[in-house]
Amino acid sequence: MVRFVSGVWLLSFILLTAAGGCAAPLREIKGISRLGYTIQVGAFAEVKNAERLTVKLQGKGIEAFYFKKDNGVYAVRFGDYPTRDAATKAARKLVAEKIIGSFFIASPRETYLVKPKEPELRAEESRPTPKPKTGPDMGAIAARTAERFVGIPYQWGGNNVVEGMDCSGFARAVYNLCGVNIPRTSAEQFRTGEIVDRQSLHDGDLVFFGASESQINHVGIYVGNGRFVHAPRRGDEIKVSSLDEPYFTRKFVGGRRYF
Repeated sequence: MVRFVSGVWLLSFILLTAAGGCAAPLREIKGISRLGYTIQVGAFAEVKNAERLTVKLQGKGIEAFYFKKDNGVYAVRFGDYPTRDAATKAARKLVAEKIIGSFFIASPRETYLVKPKEPELRAEESRPTPKPKTGPDMGAIAARTAERFVGIPYQWGGNNVVEGMDCSGFARAVYNLCGVNIPRTSAEQFRTGEIVDRQSLHDGDLVFFGASESQINHVGIYVGNGRFVHAPRRGDEIKVSSLDEPYFTRKFVGGRRYF
C-alpha cells in the first residue's frame, strides 16, 4: 500500500534482507546523494500499527515508509543523517516526545535489500566471461527491489493529491532502499541523471512519460527486456508494463541513469 499524506509516502511490501556490502560509488550528479544513517522502529504484527506510527511521524513533518520484513512483521524507516550519533540523537528526541519507542539505527551499508540473480542459460548457451567489478551492480539491485513491489495495492491518503507523485514516490522509495536519495517529483527526477535513450536502457534506469520533456507526468523503473515497474494510478496496484504497449510507446520521453 502506498499513501501520500501532506508530502509523505507510506509503503508496505515484501522484501528480502540481504547482507550489507561496500557502498558503490555514485555518479557526481546534482540533486543525487548517498543516503546516510536511518532510523528503524517497530516489530509490528499488524500493518495498521505500522501505518499509525507513520502517520504520527508525518505529523512531525518526517518523511517515512513502512515495510514488511521477511519474518512477517512490519517496521518503519525514516531519516537521512550524516552520522550514527546524529541519527541516535534524533531518535532519542522522538522517544522523549513519546512518538516512538525502541529503535534501531541502520547504517548506509544496510540498504541493499535484493541481490541480482544470475541469468538462467539454456543448455546450448555458454555463460559469458564476467566483467571485472569495482562494486555491486546497483542498477540490477534497484530493478530487483522494484520487482518486489509488484502486485501490492496502494491507495492515497488525504485529499491533496499531486499529479505524478504516486509514481515518483515509488521510484524514490526504491532508490531510498538502495541507499540513494533522488528528487521528489517525476519532473525533477527527469532533470537529473545521465541521459539514456531507449536502446541503451539498463536495469534500474528510470523511464519517463508525458506529452513532452517539459510535461513529464509518469515515471517507472526499468527491469529489463523492455519492461518497467510502476505505480499506475490511484487505487491500482504496482505492476509491470512494457515499453512496447502503444500508450507507453507514444508517451515515452526518455530514460535517466543515476548509478
